[in-house]
Amino acid sequence: MKFLDEAVITCKSGAGGAGCVSFRREKYVEYGGPDGGNGGKGGDVWIECAGNLNTLIDYRYTQLFKAPTGGHGMGRNRTGAAGKDLVLYVPPGTEVIDEESDELVVDMLEQGQRHLLLPGGRGGRGNASYKSSTNQAPREFTPGVPAREMKVRLRLKIMADVGLLGLPNAGKSTFVGKVSRAKPKVADYAFTTLHPALGFVRHGSTEFLVADLPGLIEGAADGAGLGHRFLKHVSRCAAVLHLVDVTQPEPWKAYKTIRKELAIYDEDYGGDLSEMPEIVALTKVDLMPDDEVAAIAKAFATKTKTKPLLMAASAGVGVDEVVGKLAQRVAEQRASSTTPEEDEKGG
Repeated sequence: MKFLDEAVITCKSGAGGAGCVSFRREKYVEYGGPDGGNGGKGGDVWIECAGNLNTLIDYRYTQLFKAPTGGHGMGRNRTGAAGKDLVLYVPPGTEVIDEESDELVVDMLEQGQRHLLLPGGRGGRGNASYKSSTNQAPREFTPGVPAREMKVRLRLKIMADVGLLGLPNAGKSTFVGKVSRAKPKVADYAFTTLHPALGFVRHGSTEFLVADLPGLIEGAADGAGLGHRFLKHVSRCAAVLHLVDVTQPEPWKAYKTIRKELAIYDEDYGGDLSEMPEIVALTKVDLMPDDEVAAIAKAFATKTKTKPLLMAASAGVGVDEVVGKLAQRVAEQRASSTTPEEDEKGG
């Protein structure tokens, strides 16, 4: 299935059905009174969070979604049928944004969560409802309330516990393939990963999701390369794992490049990516002598004020230590987000 994390769609609620002008017509009843029924209510437009979805691909080729109109009123005091509600299903982590005002309408986080986007129009009144002691044969009626329209932008932010950051070909996909059953594409060239991939990782009693994101390059926050489209997915993570290829010249420069892009993204979009808990690992350490790796790690720590872990995912070197650190961060984040009410229920 192709991954799609943004879509712009137009929603339209159902208009109310018109009221009816009708008079009773029966044999031997010379003066039948008004019996025009009311119109039916138009269909509502709802948005619902579905746990079995992980992409917005359903909204790629269809951009207009309309709820049915309510049925018109009929004679014999029959009310028109109500229009069927329209339900739009989105994956967890989808933000619904008003395209006109750019305001967040709702953040769909939990399976089963529902939100009313547009109410259907109320049905019109038939002439029977206008009958009174002074107006025995009214011909008045009202049309139904017109449909309402809204253009929204759906923006999916993957709800993973850990996001992987790094320049292209830093070993992110290799790591995900090593620690989970995910099978991301792995090759010895840049931009192998074109779409986010999720891997389920289990370490002791802690289970968490890891998101393999396309590699970033300098200028990513301003739209260069592929990574800028996926930086938003990091915002929901409990921690980030920043992978740096130890075999490149001066790997600390690669680290600072990514940190700079996160800061620029935060400034432009109001995020806090640069403040998120971070674990840094130098990758592909099996391709260099141990003494050279140790010297580079020491220089890296001096220049970035961050002590890196050492790892070679393809050879299984240092993987357990990295996964253990991630599991610890995830567990700490989950514990800190538990409310007192949840603690009491749990006890």
